[in-house]
Amino acid sequence: MAFAFWVLVLWNLAIPSAPYFDEIHYLPAARDLLDLSTFSNREHPLFGKEMIAMGIAIFGDNPWGWRLIPSVAGAVALLAIMRCVWFGTLDRYATIAAGILVATGFHLFVHSRIAMLDIFMIAGLAVAFWQMAAAMREPEMGRRRLIASGIALGLAMASKWNALVIAALPGLAFFVLRWFAGRRRLLISRRGMPVPGITLVEAFVWLGLLPLAIYAATFLPGYFYTTNAITDGIVAHHLLMLDLQTQVLKAHPYQSTWPEWVINWRAIWYLYEPIDGAQRGVILIGNPLTMLIGLPALLWCAWQGIAARKPLHGAVALLYTISLGFWILAAKPVQFYYHYFLPSTVMLIGLALTLSDLREAGWKRLTSGVLVASVLLFAFFYEVLAAEPLAHANSFRTWTWLTSWI
Repeated sequence: MAFAFWVLVLWNLAIPSAPYFDEIHYLPAARDLLDLSTFSNREHPLFGKEMIAMGIAIFGDNPWGWRLIPSVAGAVALLAIMRCVWFGTLDRYATIAAGILVATGFHLFVHSRIAMLDIFMIAGLAVAFWQMAAAMREPEMGRRRLIASGIALGLAMASKWNALVIAALPGLAFFVLRWFAGRRRLLISRRGMPVPGITLVEAFVWLGLLPLAIYAATFLPGYFYTTNAITDGIVAHHLLMLDLQTQVLKAHPYQSTWPEWVINWRAIWYLYEPIDGAQRGVILIGNPLTMLIGLPALLWCAWQGIAARKPLHGAVALLYTISLGFWILAAKPVQFYYHYFLPSTVMLIGLALTLSDLREAGWKRLTSGVLVASVLLFAFFYEVLAAEPLAHANSFRTWTWLTSWI
């Protein structure tokens, strides 16, 4: 399924042929990285821009070079999400449902086709949780899995700071589960959940120190720029980043708040203009069906996590709460709907788990109907998710069901 998703993402990936939306910020930063001229776009970590720069170095400074590596990251994210669900549940239906819902949820598809940083963060987190779930299911490979998880967590943090709070959860979960395992020698015992054979001290190395080392390593090019290089140390540079992230910006017509994200109220048009011989558009909005029915599904997951002690159900509800809560409390004055990418992806996983529970309860037609409807809505919106040619300048009215989507 991940390969089929990637093939669809690749179709007309080079359109639009000019940079659009936030590519206008990240492509110049990637070019500056290649020649180490001016350290630009200093408010964000470097890894995502390093990946975009690698694409340009390999495939050329053209639309394919800009977007091919992000497209691979999108496919990797989908694969990792499905593997995480599989190792967390051993439920084939829930795994397939998660793949379908995330692939047709709009966010992953749109961000797999644009040179932005978010897709690398999502891919890193997805791989990290896949490897963590696999380590718990297959403890004989626990050390390798935890090392892979630590590397992925470091790269996720090095893509966007949105990942910082979530990246701390695997290590914290390891500590809590080992604590409740009741081991006398808490720090050095190799017995008990979540990964038998791994001590708490070793887990701290792989899930705590390793991610920080990987994160720091991605900043190495920053010391070698001709202009604006890191000269006062990594701590001073991060204080600068924090200042840039929290500066008061002027209002933006597409800014929104978290309650609007949750109810799928405010869209962003990444593109809407005549380009490459046709009127084209790219809208970021959630799938109108799954973004809404995913909300009660999260409540079900929370209940099942507590009452039925289903670990993945509970983890999904917790991850959604924390990833959304980050933006409720964040000191970033101007926020946008794409900040909901991570919480909405987690919510779709929760919907997949809920559909699996309903299917087991005998509601097979309902669950199949939800998946089919999600695919059909994706197909209906496809033209304005993939910058396909539109009939005329007012074609946007076909998809702007709410005035807030204009």
